[in-house]
Amino acid sequence: MKYIFVLIVITMASCTSDQTKNSEIIFPSAISNFSSYPKNPVFTGTGTETWDEHIRERGYILREDSTYHLWYTGFRDTAETTLHLGYATSKDGISFTRYEGNPIFAESWVEDMMVVKADSLYYMFAEGKNDVAHLMTSPDRIHWSDHGSLDVRTTNGEKLNAGPYGTPTAWHENNLWYLFYERNDEGIWLATSTDLKTWVNVQDEPVLPKGPEAYDQFGVALNQIIKHEGVYYGYYHGTAFEDWHEWSTNVAASTDLIHWTKYASNPIMKENKSSGILVHDGIQYRLYTMHPEVAVHFPDRKN
Repeated sequence: MKYIFVLIVITMASCTSDQTKNSEIIFPSAISNFSSYPKNPVFTGTGTETWDEHIRERGYILREDSTYHLWYTGFRDTAETTLHLGYATSKDGISFTRYEGNPIFAESWVEDMMVVKADSLYYMFAEGKNDVAHLMTSPDRIHWSDHGSLDVRTTNGEKLNAGPYGTPTAWHENNLWYLFYERNDEGIWLATSTDLKTWVNVQDEPVLPKGPEAYDQFGVALNQIIKHEGVYYGYYHGTAFEDWHEWSTNVAASTDLIHWTKYASNPIMKENKSSGILVHDGIQYRLYTMHPEVAVHFPDRKN
């Protein structure tokens, strides 16, 4: 009986420790509960015979100097569809004006992009054709140079086997670059780099797998990382449908960028309001969903 009692105490102590660890991760309402702007969408394809008749998947917004800078993928629904990069700006984040020189980059396929500013340079991580990630840079947000496909390797230094590695999402901190990517939306992997040339997996299994929750059981892909009050929050899209006909926006949290806890109240946006990113407007965070049109959602003050 004595040994049984000790075993029970140890087990209870272990459970208590795990619960304490998990309880350290919180999801503040200001970055997890949103209500949709009643006049959505705020940006769409033209719906006419232009290069950006439609827009696709993740666009990206950075707010700098009181201006919202939007990059988006435009295309026409034709047999020879090519996806190009467009640019638009707004003073209020609601009414956007297309750049008169669009498309700003048409030399190669650009889709599902995100942008990180480091020092005075803008780094764009995007999908190329066949969902292979590539890197572009710009000094001014408009003129971009393509540096080719990313060289991503397994933990033992071998190149990834053939196939897509898309929806690239980058984070830069303490002179280290972090790259989150998906493979066929089966999970989200993480690789790091010091030189932006070679990326090495931190582990060869996903850091954020799909499921077992119903809302993301058939696919996941990360869109953005923010750091809020010392905790990393990753905004990702997931699907509950095997044919991928509908996606949702979800959030997970981490203290080390490797171990993630999904928000118990996911999804935070349903009904194909996906590819979500947060943008701080100077007062609060707004949630923008980018697919299949750009919509804005404000913090839900009722929560």
